[in-house]
Amino acid sequence: MSSWKKAAKANQKTHKERHQPESRKHLGLLEKKKDYKKRADDYHEKGETLKLLRKRTLDKNPDEFYFHMINSKTKDGVHHELEKEDEHTVEQIKLMQTQDIKYVNMKRTMESRRIEKLQAQLHMTDVADATPNTHIFFVDEGEEKNFDIAKRLDTHPSLINRKSNRPRLSDLNKISLPTVDEQVVKESRKMKQKTYKELSKRIEREKQLTVVQQKMELKRHLHDAKIMKPKRVQRATKVSAPVYKFQYMRKK
Repeated sequence: MSSWKKAAKANQKTHKERHQPESRKHLGLLEKKKDYKKRADDYHEKGETLKLLRKRTLDKNPDEFYFHMINSKTKDGVHHELEKEDEHTVEQIKLMQTQDIKYVNMKRTMESRRIEKLQAQLHMTDVADATPNTHIFFVDEGEEKNFDIAKRLDTHPSLINRKSNRPRLSDLNKISLPTVDEQVVKESRKMKQKTYKELSKRIEREKQLTVVQQKMELKRHLHDAKIMKPKRVQRATKVSAPVYKFQYMRKK
């Protein structure tokens, strides 16, 4: 019977809605039923939304608090989420996702040993001289104006700021300086600067590996603490691991 109804409708005339008359073409397109249906559905949907919001406003507890109140703000009528600082850098995320803690510990140990060798090779005399002296001399009243530091230390005035290799005047008279080629001095200076640059990079690398190792170790401890959840005291940053306070448990 249903197939007969479908066959009967095959030859029936298709209903077409009239178009906008020529005399009313300046008013735009004539609204069809499908256009009215979309407009009516949108109107009812907005009405239901306003009705729901009005109900929530009437039922709202004035003393209610949730953290999204302080984690977002409205600026010029537009709602914005407060952007939090990233806890990990891109390199730290890649390292924690692709490697384990043993690999990170091994690389950090290698970097620390290499730093010790470079520091022993350079003796860090330039860094020591860059730090200002804090030595205090006590003199009698009235002698501050005539006090000469170079004379008191028995050294040349150009060597006062040194903390190492500051010979006395009596020793300077006995020293015979050899003739040194300027080209050799320049190459030695360049090599020294290159070594200092490598040392600074390795120190920075060792710090980053230490932070990654601390974060991975803390993540493992948090995974093991299933019964008593620790309390986070300080959130993680790009240069430091998070700080958690674990509850004391008496061990037998």
